[in-house]
Amino acid sequence: MKVLYVEDAMFLAEAVKHNLEKQGIEVDLASDGEVGLENAMSDIYDCVVLDIMLPKLSGTEILRRMRERNVQTPVIMLSALSEVETKISHLDHGADDYLAKPFKTAELVARIKAIVRRPRTIDAMDITFGDLVLDKTNATLNGQQLTAKEVGIISEFMKSPELLINKEHLLAKIWGEDGLGEDNYIESYISRIRKILRSIHSKTRIVTVRGLGYKLTSKEKSRA
Repeated sequence: MKVLYVEDAMFLAEAVKHNLEKQGIEVDLASDGEVGLENAMSDIYDCVVLDIMLPKLSGTEILRRMRERNVQTPVIMLSALSEVETKISHLDHGADDYLAKPFKTAELVARIKAIVRRPRTIDAMDITFGDLVLDKTNATLNGQQLTAKEVGIISEFMKSPELLINKEHLLAKIWGEDGLGEDNYIESYISRIRKILRSIHSKTRIVTVRGLGYKLTSKEKSRA
């Protein structure tokens, strides 16, 4: 396994590199954003670990440019900023996970291994339900662009319409079986998907079943 670690605090970077290599993980270091971006674009890594606050180019900008150029290497963001909105913002823009500083190397190792184990191929088949058409190849819902995690969540609902789906199921499917996501991630993404459904004037909606989870239901179906 080969990891790119982009961190400008070299004493921390060297310590983490040493501990990761003891776990059999090969590590390349980059100390600023420009070098980090150049290395990340090479697409030779199993995972990229990005600090947000970097000289020359921020980790946020590196992530944006990677995804803009369709580099799909898994990315873990690191930051001393631990607010939920900061986490969700980076997850929305293509990060696979987020770890707040200070962190234990053992947790970083666990998250790297979990992300690398996750299947990253997406079924090219369109999924339809009610008035919705999900194009998983192009990550669109009725032509509306979605993030990777929005595709994953709405896909789970559209594959099992009218059936109850709980948060634990979504966390396991979208964030991996290790459960490294958080409940409030799900709530935020459900809220975003509901806004998208309203924006495309869909008759399909996600209903909350208090204390149990959510289900996708269609007004068209209920009148049929």
